[in-house]
Amino acid sequence: MAEIKFCENNFTFGTEETVNKLREKGIEVEVEPCLGYCGDCAESPFALVDDELIKASTAEELLSEIEGKL
Repeated sequence: MAEIKFCENNFTFGTEETVNKLREKGIEVEVEPCLGYCGDCAESPFALVDDELIKASTAEELLSEIEGKL
């Protein structure tokens, strides 16, 4: 199973909904106070999937990108 991490500070882009949708599907995710990707975090929705930075234009696109990696 892939390790998926989100930054709480990135929730302003709607990524909290992405977290909730993944959890509804039974996918385990971690939410951290800060992942150290502050520049990326300020620009767009992102997550780490097995320590690979995944970015998207919207939270919905991010969900699709993550699902594609699983």
